[in-house]
Amino acid sequence: MKKIFLVLFLISFSMSNAQELIWHTDMNKASELSIKEKKPMLLFFTGSDWCGWCIRLQKEVLKTSEFGKWAKENVILVELDFPRRTAQDATIKAQNSQLQSIFQVRGYPTVWFVTPKKSDEGKMNLNGLGSTGYVAGGPEKWLAVADGIVSKKK
Repeated sequence: MKKIFLVLFLISFSMSNAQELIWHTDMNKASELSIKEKKPMLLFFTGSDWCGWCIRLQKEVLKTSEFGKWAKENVILVELDFPRRTAQDATIKAQNSQLQSIFQVRGYPTVWFVTPKKSDEGKMNLNGLGSTGYVAGGPEKWLAVADGIVSKKK
C-alpha cells in the first residue's frame, strides 16, 4: 500500500511540476515581467498543430522536467504560434506576425532569447541575445546551447 501511495505521489508531483510552467502569449505582459524579474525572454516560434520538428522539440525538451527547472530559474517563456487548423485571436496573430518579421524567422521551430528594455518614451525595445532551433540529443544538449546564449546577458 505504501508503495502505491509513493508512486501516485511521485506521478502527481512530476505532473504538477510540468504544469507550473507558464507560456505567455502577450508580449507586453511578458516584457514587463521579464524586466521586473530581470530574466531574458525565450521566444518560441512554432507551428503547434502542423510543424513536426516543433512537436518533437516540445516532446523531447520543452515538456521535460529538466527544461522546466531550467526555465523557472532562467527565462520568461513566450509562445509565438502560427497554427494552421486552430483558431487564433486576431491581436495575437498580428503580434506574432510582426515579431516573425522583426526576427526574420524563416523556419520552425525557432527560439530567440531576448532582453526587453523600455525607452524613455515608453516604447519596448528587444535586444536579441541569439537563437537556436531543434537540437538533437535531448534536454541536456538543448539546454547547453540555451545556456551559452543566455549567458551573454550576464
